[in-house]
Amino acid sequence: MSEDTGISKQLARASFTDAMLDNMRSRIGTELRTDGCVNNEIADRMAIIRFCEGIGDDNPLWIDPSYGPASLFGETIAPPSFIFACMASVQFGWAGLGGFHAETTMNFHAPIKLGDRITPRVVFDGFEGPTESQFGGRRIKDFIRQEYWNQDGELVATFICSRMRFERGEMQKRRETRKIELPHPWTEEQIVALEDAALAETPRGATPRFWEDVAVGDELDVITKGPLGLTDFIAFIAGGAAPIPRIAAHRISLQRYRRHPAWAFRDPRTNALEPVYSVHYNDYAAALQGAQIAYDVGIQRTCWGIHALTNWAGDTGFVKALFGQYRAHVYLSDAVKVGGKVVSKEIDADGDHVVTLETWAYNQRDQNVMPGTAVVSLPYKGAGGETILPSGIAKFQAA
Repeated sequence: MSEDTGISKQLARASFTDAMLDNMRSRIGTELRTDGCVNNEIADRMAIIRFCEGIGDDNPLWIDPSYGPASLFGETIAPPSFIFACMASVQFGWAGLGGFHAETTMNFHAPIKLGDRITPRVVFDGFEGPTESQFGGRRIKDFIRQEYWNQDGELVATFICSRMRFERGEMQKRRETRKIELPHPWTEEQIVALEDAALAETPRGATPRFWEDVAVGDELDVITKGPLGLTDFIAFIAGGAAPIPRIAAHRISLQRYRRHPAWAFRDPRTNALEPVYSVHYNDYAAALQGAQIAYDVGIQRTCWGIHALTNWAGDTGFVKALFGQYRAHVYLSDAVKVGGKVVSKEIDADGDHVVTLETWAYNQRDQNVMPGTAVVSLPYKGAGGETILPSGIAKFQAA
């Protein structure tokens, strides 16, 4: 079976070689194709709703067709994280090596409004390493720069996707040393508490959170995700935020895997071909990657973080930037509480009144699985008492 197709019951196992590293160095600065990875070109109503449902964010500014037109925007807008539903990332280079999303750096410049056409541009910016790690032997960290432009030629957002690349054989050898009890042994009382916390979450909405009224030390309202089930992961995929490349079936997927054997493996339980991406919903694939069972997608956590930020900032706040590291896997049956606190206030180079926040996401094992920072611009009161909006929103209104 594997001799004809190059596909086996194992994920591909390559090693770092001088030739591989030289080849990747020669490709620094290359603009990458995106056609196989784009999920939504247009921010239409159902695309926005599907994405929001897939991340568990029911802010009416995004999903209520009567709320947006009555808001200061005058129409429905998408959450900042919707760029991931347009295109999450691309598959590029390092054939046969494993990969984990390591860090995300994002800057937002304009809201996405209903009907916008979003076009991504992707460039390979380079890599660091290889270096030795205790986690999985030798590894490198690469950097993919993604820009998202609307139909008016306006830059909406930039996203630096940084992934750790590693030799899968080394990760599998060390898998047993990272054993934890899974699925997590929740009590009925703990489950009810988690679900009640999620049901109590409320976005701030139209009430402005004025910059003057925010103090260093103020905390975000915590949002809760979990216990995570398979349907939570499926909903995220169905919302368009992944995978890389798009999921396909039957003849189309078979053609793709014959062209790129390292993208797939044959699941011994079904004899079907599965993509490497199935580590996020297939326990067998996750084990081949060196993980315990199926685990979350890095940008899925970022979407949760943005959910917490937009809930706190309200309709008149604007998320300008964020950074997050992905530490430890978030497994099926885990729960995560996402929050943060204000660490500084200033007026930035754009004249925006901004707060910088330290952000976090803690699982039930008290691990901070996404330490990071965020910058949010807030409305402030002018000399005459009028409300001055963040530049990202003011530009939108003037357009």
